[in-house]
Amino acid sequence: MKILYGVPSEGMGHATRSKSVIQHLLSQKHDVCIVTSDRAFMFLQKHFGDRVVSIEGFHLAYKNAKVSVGSTMLLTLKEAPRQLIKNFNTYQHLLKSFTPDLVISDFESFSHFFAKSRNIPFVSIDNMQVLNRAKLDIEIPKAEKANFILSKNIVKAKVPGAQHYFITSFFQPRLIKANTSYVAPIIRDEILHAKPSIKNHIVVYQTSTSQKDLITALQSLPDEHFIVYGFNREEVHGNVVLKSFSEKEFVSYFASAKAVIANGGFSFISEAVFLHKPICCVPIQNQFEQFVNAAYIQKLGYGRHFNEFKGDHIKAFLYDLPLFTNKLKTFKHDDNKSLFAALDVICQEK
Repeated sequence: MKILYGVPSEGMGHATRSKSVIQHLLSQKHDVCIVTSDRAFMFLQKHFGDRVVSIEGFHLAYKNAKVSVGSTMLLTLKEAPRQLIKNFNTYQHLLKSFTPDLVISDFESFSHFFAKSRNIPFVSIDNMQVLNRAKLDIEIPKAEKANFILSKNIVKAKVPGAQHYFITSFFQPRLIKANTSYVAPIIRDEILHAKPSIKNHIVVYQTSTSQKDLITALQSLPDEHFIVYGFNREEVHGNVVLKSFSEKEFVSYFASAKAVIANGGFSFISEAVFLHKPICCVPIQNQFEQFVNAAYIQKLGYGRHFNEFKGDHIKAFLYDLPLFTNKLKTFKHDDNKSLFAALDVICQEK
């Protein structure tokens, strides 16, 4: 079967988890073509070579460590005409050599447009659809209501009309729409095969490089040792060590950490839950999906959810590590088997 796989470039989590699904599809002898952009394109091209086609993608605009809704809208309006023209031409060229039988999207819009325009069966695999296709059972503060409505409407409009929606999630509120099912979070092979241990360091995964108060907050706990990823430089600030990214080294520190501190990105949090690492979440402001992930971490007893990085917050989180560790022991994962089995069934039916 020929499969077109769409991957967005906003955040590397989409690319790393899509890599695992694509590897499975290739192992089943399917012919897969991947469309993506920017960092995700460079990452996936290293693994899949000429199967990866570069397109234009949408981006979020950040200001003062939070998403700027206004700037994002202006950026989208400014770039949309050029992106649409380039992507239309890319797909027209692609069709000369590759006509897909099935389209799969991890929240990527242009592959969805292509499937709909050509009446090709379409499947969605992502975590975002929980905002639209499930009834969230967490308290949503008044300050987050507008972000919730905006995010839900964006998700609803993003990839409508799929044959089936697979929601990858470590939490499972009640589904309210048909053609939808939960699967365990997609865990990449490097984490699946890691051997967890508990050493005396804490991994900090920071995706907003404009977060100026992070190092100061960590330094206020001098008895703790922090390994920080996200600033993309090698520096030592007392008990705080900044690391540029090396996958092998990162996985080693991650698997042996006694706890992790992060924003609210789904893929990293899911990997931490899989490794049974207590999580302190400080979601990026105005990114409602991150708020939801952090809220469920706290609801499930896997860690704490705070609105900002403060030494006192981190200290309170670390005080309760034994409670979080015990709760995390109850989390079970199926090594991606349920999703792969469901995809095999869909491919056989085509």
